[in-house]
Amino acid sequence: MNKRRVVITGLGCVTALAESADELFVALCEGRSGVSTIESFDTSAYPVRFGGEVKNFDVTKYVDRRESKRMDRFTQFAMAAASQALNDSGLDFSKEDVFRAGAVVGTGIGGIKEIEDQHLRILNKGPTKVSPFCVPRLMANAASGNIAIRYGLRGPNFCVVSACASGTHAIGEACLNIAGGRSDIMITGGAEAALTPIGLASFCAARSLSTRNDDPQAASRPFDRDRDGFVLSEGAGILVLEEEGHARKRGANIYAELLGYGATDDGYHVTAPLPDGDGAATTMKLALADAGLTPEKIDYINAHGTGTELNDVAESAAIKRIFGKHAYKIPVSSTKSCLGHLLGATGAVEIIICAKVINESIIPPTMNLENPDERCDLKMDFVPLEARRAKVNIALSNSFGFGGHNACLVVGSI
Repeated sequence: MNKRRVVITGLGCVTALAESADELFVALCEGRSGVSTIESFDTSAYPVRFGGEVKNFDVTKYVDRRESKRMDRFTQFAMAAASQALNDSGLDFSKEDVFRAGAVVGTGIGGIKEIEDQHLRILNKGPTKVSPFCVPRLMANAASGNIAIRYGLRGPNFCVVSACASGTHAIGEACLNIAGGRSDIMITGGAEAALTPIGLASFCAARSLSTRNDDPQAASRPFDRDRDGFVLSEGAGILVLEEEGHARKRGANIYAELLGYGATDDGYHVTAPLPDGDGAATTMKLALADAGLTPEKIDYINAHGTGTELNDVAESAAIKRIFGKHAYKIPVSSTKSCLGHLLGATGAVEIIICAKVINESIIPPTMNLENPDERCDLKMDFVPLEARRAKVNIALSNSFGFGGHNACLVVGSI
């Protein structure tokens, strides 16, 4: 079956660093950090007291106040980013076949804040005081469902839950819907709001997080030998995907084309990647094959790059396995060094970044990379500390998640 071409026509995001794709990209290229002390709850008893917290977020800029109260924070983020993306795209659904338009939005954890809030209600006031909106707020598919309701979308609609690969999987699956002829328009991406008392405590207990409380902005250190864990963040990234002919017919601005998608699982460990990076390598290989490209065609890699020893070493090994000598010529940067790790939203935000890299011809740096880890290979170009002007025609983005989930997308100029 011949695949239909799929293009990106709208971008929207909410992050700790910025609340639009344009502002985010400028901040990343300037090397600014969105990591700061957590203010939404008391962290004094926690070993980690910082994260990528979205501060001063006003959901009523995007959603009616009454409606917003029926949503968990992760859905609010998704609605805000979707509103931005659809405004950016210029779509008017009154002129579209809504049965040919759908939504796929990923999340790793979903409405954890709602679960915490309603559990406190049970403890303090009893089970009859639990909100009737509890399930609609906490369910993982609330983001995609609410987007469909807001815009009257009647096509495919579902949620992907695959930990930190959720957003990338969601975009890949949405792309397949269009490429296979089932849809013409898909709203897709990821959303997460796990920076909560239990969310933070859980990752602290797993000893996954950096404890650099005295210098939060230096805490996320991908590929640096002085790393001590990742930084937990929140937010959302949403894209509008369209079949190319549909986009051109309505005169849409096209940012980039989604060229390839690969997905595998390590089948190894619930939290640790395969040490040799075999799962990640196979995923990149599949994405390149799906795109019909050789490794030498890739101009930039947005690494998963969490700033954990296991991930950094495995991903570096995987890149070298697939790209061979070309691995030493490709700029590889981790924007988590500025943003922290948005879990199920991170892959979506990073594809937005890749689209901006292609359009703006500038590569964001890997910040805090002051002492490169020899095990990640000192010959590799991790774009340390400063953004770089470069013509990028094709970019690749990696996402790997607990459960062994691996996902990779290839995006190119058009």
